[in-house]
Amino acid sequence: MKAAEVQTASVRYVDRPECTETFADSINHVYFDGQSLRVEFGITRLDDVKPNTQVTGRRYPAQRMVLTPGAAVELINRMQQVGAALTQAGVLKATPKPAAGAPTTTN
Repeated sequence: MKAAEVQTASVRYVDRPECTETFADSINHVYFDGQSLRVEFGITRLDDVKPNTQVTGRRYPAQRMVLTPGAAVELINRMQQVGAALTQAGVLKATPKPAAGAPTTTN
């Protein structure tokens, strides 16, 4: 079968209003094993604040998401679009890329 003969599926999105949402305020782990991208989202719970003591807390897993490599690429592409929109809106500052061959410094 030639590349031009390969057919692609027509996939229609169907919403599921009962699908729950998960809140996360951090990403605990990201791991790619060659077959899937695993992302663990976390939520931070602060302990009771006491005068003159350091604020302490704990971070718990809130949701684990496992993506195929294709879905991971799609997520990366979408997040790059979100990043560009946030930069354009002034929420993020673009970091200039060093010129090719230019020395880099680390602190």
